[in-house]
Amino acid sequence: MRAVVQRVRRASVSVADRGVGQIDSGLLVYLGVGANDTLSDVEYLTAKIAGLRVFEDENGHMNLSASQLGKSILLISQFTLYGDARKGKRPSFAAAMEPVRANELYEEMAAHFRRMGLTCAQGEFGAMMDVESVNDGPVTILLDSARLF
Repeated sequence: MRAVVQRVRRASVSVADRGVGQIDSGLLVYLGVGANDTLSDVEYLTAKIAGLRVFEDENGHMNLSASQLGKSILLISQFTLYGDARKGKRPSFAAAMEPVRANELYEEMAAHFRRMGLTCAQGEFGAMMDVESVNDGPVTILLDSARLF
């Protein structure tokens, strides 16, 4: 499971000009689900994201997490995080999980964030989405549940 996590001042997502999710200050999370991912990947990544110390404390140091501050999450499914463009110019998405099971794990991640007491807005799985954000910093972190980076 892979995630691109961005600290944002605000972010929103719409499908066919219809707003489906928005947050104020918090984390915009693009999530890719790999072919071999399981619930343990969801649990690991959810805890990692909620606990990332990327928000500034009173001294201006990145010492505080979304969980500590009650920040919101905007979760966007993005299978293209498993795009492999090492050969040729057209990416292969063979390492991404099939959509039905990927959606289940995506929904489970949103539920995990909510059980942690965080507000979690979502995009629409499998839809063509327009995502708008105002990055804060910018701060962008790459995460992989297999700990590849």
